[in-house]
Amino acid sequence: MSLEIANLDVSIEGIGILRDVNLTIPTGEMAGLIGLNGAGKTTLIRAVMGLLPSDRGSIAFKGEDLTRQPAYRRADMRISYMPEDRRLIPELTVTENMLMPAWANKIRDGEQRLKWVYELMPEIADFGERKALQLSGGQQKLVALGRALIPGREMILLDEPFEGVAPVLAKRLSSVIGDLRGEGLTVLIAESDDAHSADLVDSTWQIERGEVSQGRRDRSESSDD
Repeated sequence: MSLEIANLDVSIEGIGILRDVNLTIPTGEMAGLIGLNGAGKTTLIRAVMGLLPSDRGSIAFKGEDLTRQPAYRRADMRISYMPEDRRLIPELTVTENMLMPAWANKIRDGEQRLKWVYELMPEIADFGERKALQLSGGQQKLVALGRALIPGREMILLDEPFEGVAPVLAKRLSSVIGDLRGEGLTVLIAESDDAHSADLVDSTWQIERGEVSQGRRDRSESSDD
């Protein structure tokens, strides 16, 4: 397994948010995490990224316990995430935003990785010198995904990647995420519903009031029917 979460409890300011969460994603597979706003999707992602401490349980990536690692170690382990609100730096250009993780984490082949991202999404290469504040919301989502891919070579967590995006750009985002399947990435896509991710993921997990359960059968099982 790539990501293994076992018996995880997480609270924020003393209020329990996640309760006894168990979730696994095999290496190189895509999984959906489906739940309404406030169900705990972002809390789970932030816990995996080390941005929130766990009260109980474990989060392991390829056998290594992430709960014992500081948040900055995720980049060294080639784990990254795309936040729902994008968090681009408005005054910096698209290229500068994309390279920020490489600069911050001393990724030596950052420029080469950027070239690969631009080949994956040539449309953002076209406005590489534009400032992030000049982009539409959908374009910013594409840039945020590209930025996450600079360090995220083993696992990437996508928090509401299609939220607030026009249908045409949502379709494009879905296509780009689908193209990642051949890169060996482990991917978790958190959404309010599976309207965009149903055809992408190998398995689906439902989250409600901080509790996670296995959703529909995986793609391989479904294809046998």
